[in-house]
Amino acid sequence: MPKQRCLILGGCGFIGSHLADALLSSGYDVRLFDKQNVDTRNIEHILHRIELHRGDFTNPADITAALENVTYVFHLIGTTLPSRSNENPRYDLESNVGGTLSLLDAAVQVGVRKVIFSSSGGTVYGASERIPIPESAPTQPLCAYGISKLAIEKYLALYHHLHGLDYACLRIANPYGERQNPLAAQGAAAVFLGRAQRGEPIHIWGDGEVTRDYIYVADVIRAFNRVMQASTSEHVFNVGSGQGLSLNQLLGVIREVTGVRLDVRYQAGRKLDVPVSVLDIGRMRQVFDWTPQVNLTSGIARTWRWIQETYRN
Repeated sequence: MPKQRCLILGGCGFIGSHLADALLSSGYDVRLFDKQNVDTRNIEHILHRIELHRGDFTNPADITAALENVTYVFHLIGTTLPSRSNENPRYDLESNVGGTLSLLDAAVQVGVRKVIFSSSGGTVYGASERIPIPESAPTQPLCAYGISKLAIEKYLALYHHLHGLDYACLRIANPYGERQNPLAAQGAAAVFLGRAQRGEPIHIWGDGEVTRDYIYVADVIRAFNRVMQASTSEHVFNVGSGQGLSLNQLLGVIREVTGVRLDVRYQAGRKLDVPVSVLDIGRMRQVFDWTPQVNLTSGIARTWRWIQETYRN
C-alpha cells in the first residue's frame, strides 16, 4: 500500500518545517508548497526527502498541481501579518480568503480527505470578556488578519456541509521556538531573544502589561498530529498553554534564561492589541488527550540556544 501524502502550504516556514519533520518521522510522504523566492534554510536537512513546489497561493493552477495525489492538507500559508493587515483589508481578503476558496474547490475535486487549518487564537476572539477564552466565546476580531482567519474557518465548515470535506481549525495562541525568525515583525519571544543576542533595544507597544498565551512549537506540532488522525464532531480547537504572561513577565523569563541586561523601551500602545488573550484548552484535552509538555522557561532556553548557534555575531 503506498504511503499517504501530506501537503503543507507554507511548509518552509517556522511551524511548517517542524511539521514536515514530524510527518516524515511518522512515515508519510511530504510535499511542501511555498512562494517562488522562499528561503529554504529551515528545510535544508530534509530537502532530499520531500517534494518542494514553488508557486503563487492565489493562482488556482499552482494549487491544483500541488494537490495531486494528496490525502491531507495542512493550511499554514498566509500573505499578511496582524500588525499590517488593517493597512489593506481588501488585499488581506482577496489573497487569503480568495486563495483558500480556490484551494477548497481543488481539494474537493481531487478527493482530499482532510484540511487542517492554522487559525489564530490571538486574533479571532478580539477583546473577550471570558478569560481563559473557550472556543464558544464570541468572535470580534480587531484586525483584518483575524477576520480573514475567521472567514476561512466558516468556509471550511461550509465545504464540509456541502461536499463532506473533513477539516479541523487550530486556533493557535502565540507559538515560539527554534526556526522562528528573530528578525521578523512578529513573534515576541524570538524577536526579543534576537535583540538580546545582538545587544539591540527591545521596543514594547504600551506599558508591557499586554498579556498573551505562549506555546512551544513542539506542542503545536503534537496538536496537528492529533487532529490529523481522527474525525470528530468538533472542528475548532484552541491550542495554547492555557496560561497568561505579560510582556514584562516574558522579559523577566528572558533575563533569567539569557543573563543579558535588556534595553527595554516603551512606546504608545496600538488599537489592534487586546489587553489579555489566554486560551481555554479544555476541548483539546478532552477530545485528544492533548496538553502542553514544554514549559515556558525550558522552551525559551531551547530557543535561545538555537539563536546563539544560528545567528553568531
